[in-house]
Amino acid sequence: MSETFDLEMMQRALVLARAAAAAGEAPIGAVVANEATGEVVAEAHNRPIGLHDPTGHAEILALRAAAEKLSNYRLPGLTLYVTLEPCAMCAGAISHARVSRLVFGAADEKGGAVANGVQFFDQPTCHSRPLVSSGVLENEASALLKEFFRARR
Repeated sequence: MSETFDLEMMQRALVLARAAAAAGEAPIGAVVANEATGEVVAEAHNRPIGLHDPTGHAEILALRAAAEKLSNYRLPGLTLYVTLEPCAMCAGAISHARVSRLVFGAADEKGGAVANGVQFFDQPTCHSRPLVSSGVLENEASALLKEFFRARR
């Protein structure tokens, strides 16, 4: 696990989050990458509004694109970078995809399900648990979210 690679991928996820904000979506970006090869396998930003799809979260869209690209619904050996702590739906998808590692920026005390809430990966019924790292570029991710929602109030 390279701290430099983690920072680079999270910066990329933040660029995607800004694109989501510009489109009127909650500013969340996600990148699926293979650290061993340095390859970005897939990336996405939040699009539930634009897609008219409640499952259009950045994580879900990035996982779908990675699975499609690799022709495999399982993604072992890959890392998912996301700017905000995943919700329960996304945590479930991460587990089912067998992602090896999850790196997220800002914690989500209200809707998060990894470090907060149901703590999905700690449940005995969870089939696959990624290695989790949190707080990577947390201040930047948190500021982007706060600015976005402050402007809408």
